[in-house]
Amino acid sequence: MAGASADVESGRVAREFLTAYAPFDRFSSRLRQYLVDHCDLQRFTAGEVILDPGAGQVDRFHLIVRGRVDAERPGVGEAGVERFELEAGENFPMAALLGQRATRTFYRAGTDVLCLRLPRDAFEYLLGESAAFRDYSLRGVSSLLDQVQRDIQQHAAGNLGGDASLDTPLGEMMHANPLSCAADLSIRAAVEAMHAREVGSMLIVDSSGAPAGIFTLHDLRAVIAGGHDLEAPIHVVMTADPCTLTTDTYAFEAVVEMARRHIRHMIIVDASGKLAGVVSERDIFALQRINLVHLARAITGAADVDALVNARNDVGALIDTMMAHGAGVEQITRIITLLNDRTVTRAIELCLADADDPGVAFTWIAFGSEGRSEQTRVTDQDNAILFDPGSEPPQAVRARLLPLARRINEVLDRCGFTLCTGNIMASNPELCLSFAEWEATFERMIASATPENLLKSTIYFDFRPIWGDLTAGEALHRRVVEMAGQNSVFLQTMAGNCMAIKPPLGMFRDFSTEKDADGVQRFDLKVRGLTPFVDAARVLSLEAGCAESNTPLRLRELANAGVLSDEDAGAFERSFAFVQLLRMREHQRQSAAGEPMGNRLDPEELNPMDRRILKEAFREARRLQKKLEVRYQL
Repeated sequence: MAGASADVESGRVAREFLTAYAPFDRFSSRLRQYLVDHCDLQRFTAGEVILDPGAGQVDRFHLIVRGRVDAERPGVGEAGVERFELEAGENFPMAALLGQRATRTFYRAGTDVLCLRLPRDAFEYLLGESAAFRDYSLRGVSSLLDQVQRDIQQHAAGNLGGDASLDTPLGEMMHANPLSCAADLSIRAAVEAMHAREVGSMLIVDSSGAPAGIFTLHDLRAVIAGGHDLEAPIHVVMTADPCTLTTDTYAFEAVVEMARRHIRHMIIVDASGKLAGVVSERDIFALQRINLVHLARAITGAADVDALVNARNDVGALIDTMMAHGAGVEQITRIITLLNDRTVTRAIELCLADADDPGVAFTWIAFGSEGRSEQTRVTDQDNAILFDPGSEPPQAVRARLLPLARRINEVLDRCGFTLCTGNIMASNPELCLSFAEWEATFERMIASATPENLLKSTIYFDFRPIWGDLTAGEALHRRVVEMAGQNSVFLQTMAGNCMAIKPPLGMFRDFSTEKDADGVQRFDLKVRGLTPFVDAARVLSLEAGCAESNTPLRLRELANAGVLSDEDAGAFERSFAFVQLLRMREHQRQSAAGEPMGNRLDPEELNPMDRRILKEAFREARRLQKKLEVRYQL
C-alpha cells in the first residue's frame, strides 16, 4: 500500500508540474501521461549530494519541483569554478544526457529539494516524440523566449482582432496585380486609368516587368500646379528608382521604410525583381492600427516647438500599441530611434529658423543609448556637435554655436529628452569641437586609461551622426574605431573595467538586490542587466575594428568575424533582448500607473517563466564576461 500511495503522490506532483512549467505545458495528453507513468519522486535534504561527476554516465533527468539546487562546475577566473543555482521549474543535467556522458557539474541540495526523475530511455523517447521538448533540449531557454513572444502575439490577436501582425510577410498582405504601365504612356492616360480603378498610384515597369518608377495622386497635384503637358509620357513626372521590398519581407520593414522616406506606397517585388504587388499606408494602419507614418510626418512637419511637443505626446501610445501586438524589442527600439531622430532633426531646424545663422556647417552627434539606437521611452540627452571651422579659429566658431546648441538642448528637454545631469550635451564647450579637436580628445582618452577616461569611453565610443554633415560624423567614428583597435593596453583596461558591473545573480538567492527607500529589494535592469552585454560587445567590437554601435548588430558582426560563435552570439543577443523587454514592460506599467519611470525592478513581481528566463539571461551575461576574462587575461 505504501508503494501505491507513493505512485499516487508522484503522479499528482508530476501533473501539477507539467501544467505549471514550460515546455512541458505544451505536451500532448499522451506525452503527459507517458511522463507521469515513467517518472519517480525523490526528496533530497539540504546539503545532500544529488549528482557528481564521479557517478559515471548520467542515467536520469531531474526536474526540480521544489527547493534550490546549488551547482558548481569548472570555470575561469581566480577561483577556477563557476557556481550557479537552479530552482523550481528548472532541470539538469541536460547536456550530459544529450552527450551520453558523465556530468561535469557537481549538484547539491541547497535547501530541501523535491525532484521528479525520468530514466534516460524515457527522456530519449520524449526527445523523439515532442518537437517542443526537442527544441528546448537543444536550445534551452532560448526556445522559451520564442514561446513567450508567440504567446504575446496570440494574446494581442485575441484582444485586438485579427491574426495579422508586424511579422506578416508582405506577400500575404499586398495588393497583387497592381495597376502598371509602360514608361511611354501619357500622363493623361495614366490618370484616367487610376480613376477607373479607383487607386492612388500607377507603377511604371520596364520591358522585363521590373519597377522603374511610381506616380501617385500626390504627384498629380505637382503636375497640375507646374502646368505640365498631360500628353507627355509618364516617365517625365514619375518618381524614378522607387524603394522596393521583396514579398518575404516583414510588414515591420515596410512600416519603417515608409516612415523614414515619407512615402505612402511601398512597391513589392518577387525574388527575380519583377513587380509583384503594392502596399499602401492604409493597409499598414489597418494591419496594426499603428499610424507610425502619420506620427513621423507630424513630427517632421511640426510648425513650431509647441506642435513638436504635442506630436511627441503620441509616441508613448504608439509604443504601448506595438508591445500589445507582440512586436519584438529590436523592432520597437528601431521605431523609437526613427521617431527620436526625426524629433532631433526638427528641433534643430526650428531652432535654426528662430536664431541667427551661425554660418558654419556642423553635425549633431548622439552618444550612449541614443548613439546605439537602443533608447526606450525613458531617456536623457547625450549629444555633441562636430563642426568645420574652415579658416576661422575653432574658439570663434564655438562661441557662435554654443547659444544655438543650448537652445536645441532646451527644446529637446521640452520634447521629453531630459537634460543630462552630467552635462554630456552639445551646449557644453568641451563637447562642441572641430574634427581635429575631437580626434585629439579621443586620442587622449585612449592614451591615458584613467577612471575618468574609462567612464567617458563607455559613453563617447557609442556614437552616430544624426543631423548635418553625416559623412564627417561617420569619418570621425571610423577614425575613433581605428585608434582604439590599435591600442591593446587601452582595450585590456576597458575589458577590465567591464568586470566592475556584475549581473545581479546572488550566491544564496536567485538575484542580488539592494533595498530601495521604500524598503523593497530591487536591482537596476539597465545598469546591471543591460550594461554587461553593452560593455563587452563594445570592447570586442573595437578590437575587431567593427564600426557598428548597436549592441545586437555588434554581436552579429562579432560572429561574422569569428570572434564569437554563432551559437554564443545568438544566446547573448536573445538574452539582451529579454532584459530590454522586461525594462520596456516595467516602463509601460509605471506609465500606466502614473509613477515616475525608472529601471529598478522587484524580481518578486515576475511570474515563474520570466524569472526563469531572466536568471538564464543574467547567466549569459556572466558567461560573456568570462570570455573577456580569458581573452584579455584579466
